[in-house]
Amino acid sequence: MQLFYHNSLTPQSEIVLFDKEESTHIYKVLRKKVGDLLHITDGKGYLYQGQIQEISDKRCIVRLCCCELTPAPPYHLHMVVAPTKMNERYEWFLEKAMEIGVQELTPIICEHSERKIIKTERLEKILLSAMKQSLQYHLPHLNPPITLLEWLDKAEGEAKYIAHCQEGTRLSLFEQLSNLPDQVKNITILIGPEGDFSPKEIEKALTTGFTPVLLSPHRLRTETAAVVATCSVADAFGAKKIGFL
Repeated sequence: MQLFYHNSLTPQSEIVLFDKEESTHIYKVLRKKVGDLLHITDGKGYLYQGQIQEISDKRCIVRLCCCELTPAPPYHLHMVVAPTKMNERYEWFLEKAMEIGVQELTPIICEHSERKIIKTERLEKILLSAMKQSLQYHLPHLNPPITLLEWLDKAEGEAKYIAHCQEGTRLSLFEQLSNLPDQVKNITILIGPEGDFSPKEIEKALTTGFTPVLLSPHRLRTETAAVVATCSVADAFGAKKIGFL
């Protein structure tokens, strides 16, 4: 199934008009024609079906015939991750996190961050492309970049974890998640830059309710740690759902 995206759709919508770029792709690349069925999502959980009424390389008009709401995941995962030195690595993380399951993302600038400028427009395109490729109907919310110390002043979440590389007691993230009460659904995970969090940042995170966790017995790259954390949440809640935990 080929999935398309249109952010202005509602369950009451009857007609969809795609812009020139998407229309050109549908017409010239996919070679769709009048009468063909398209599957479209609004990124809010709805899957729409409709037939092409008019198509050219300049515009594509689709008449919707039905829509269905897909239930949201059983948890809300907020990944708060420092940008990597190489853009491609952070983009890889976003793509994989979207495929695995994430509902909110915040790029944070840390004291040890080597990259302090983030182009969110590019990141939004990565998430959108990954959503369509993985046939999902919920587009994660991407927050604007912010410094970690500023973000910690307003950090929310029922279960908050920080993965750092400093010495000290750190418990397995998967075990922590597995032992959460069933009513706890909002998870926030902090992942630092290549140089790790500074002692000041770690101290502030701990005083604002974050629990230090271990993701692996090995030292992981920022983007790898973020993907492992995303998988841990999906695995823990998946195991709870089928009764393994």
